[in-house]
Amino acid sequence: MKKIITLLCSLCLAVVAYAAPGKIADITHAELSAAVAAKSAVILDVNGSDSFAEGRIPGAVDYIATKAKLAAVLPKDKGALVVAYCGNEYCSAYRAAAVAAIELGYTNVKHYAPGIDGWKKSGAKVEKS
Repeated sequence: MKKIITLLCSLCLAVVAYAAPGKIADITHAELSAAVAAKSAVILDVNGSDSFAEGRIPGAVDYIATKAKLAAVLPKDKGALVVAYCGNEYCSAYRAAAVAAIELGYTNVKHYAPGIDGWKKSGAKVEKS
């Protein structure tokens, strides 16, 4: 009986974790390229610090290295564009950064689904450390 209750509690927690805050809207490559050129977005790279150093979308912030102080990295304007991305369209790690921004009150949080792989395949420039 204890195992069943533990299993049910675990399932409930998993459902809650994935249910909130819901679907994160995607941003297109063209929209993100324009935001990068205009420097009008905060871009959160969740690929890890090694990958970040090897190549990232220009202006991106290393989410893994800054997540403890994310509020200080994000702008005061809660309506500012915040974009999270990871490796490619099959990766869901971006959600951690997107949800963190939403929980801080940001209302214009988007997901760049192609990730760094798609950015590179498009021929767009990357920054390296």
